Amino acid sequence: MGTMRICPSILNADHSHLFSEIDRVSSADLLHLDIMDNIFVPNITFDFETSQRIIAHSQIPVDSHLMIHNPDDAAVNYAHAGSASVTFHCEASQNPLHTIRAIKAAGARAGLAIKPATPFSAVKELLHELDMLLIMTVEPGFGGQKFMADQMPKLREAALAIQEICGNRPWLQVDGGITLETIVIAAQSGADTFVAGSAIYKSANPAEMISSLKTAAHFARE
Repeated sequence: MGTMRICPSILNADHSHLFSEIDRVSSADLLHLDIMDNIFVPNITFDFETSQRIIAHSQIPVDSHLMIHNPDDAAVNYAHAGSASVTFHCEASQNPLHTIRAIKAAGARAGLAIKPATPFSAVKELLHELDMLLIMTVEPGFGGQKFMADQMPKLREAALAIQEICGNRPWLQVDGGITLETIVIAAQSGADTFVAGSAIYKSANPAEMISSLKTAAHFARE
């Protein structure tokens, strides 16, 4: 059984007290930073300057998820800013291989994300280049959405391909609607890295919830 990673999304945090909200999840594996530009998705979150401050402040590595229309131009900037991981959407990229390699050359892990309607086949040939594949389990753009269980066949397909083609790399991440119940379904389907927003930030004790989510994922894979 491999490592299970919990990545709290600050999309669901109290943005008026952002730094203290980041500090509340310091026991997590990565901090998930959702970047939206109101073009690729119908919402806007953090500009680059705010993202830089978040990355600099975070005690844990930052996992920057770019839901923007121009990742081929912008992704490397988030790597240079100190993100441990930069993930962009294949649907928005004109040259994903070039962008993956640029992110890695800048010192960050490179991730590629696909929306619910995008088949795994769209990214399969890039698996060996990736550090992480993100399968969205909601439509990107807003927090608090319901987990899409119909994405589990795609997740299982990706997990099998990773095992056959690459061994244990890349990490397989899910993002959207992750709770103590749905993390079990996602882990059983092959995910090892989980973005959770509402479940963590709306809980009375975020650190306890992080621990509970990780335990649930581990038990699901035993």
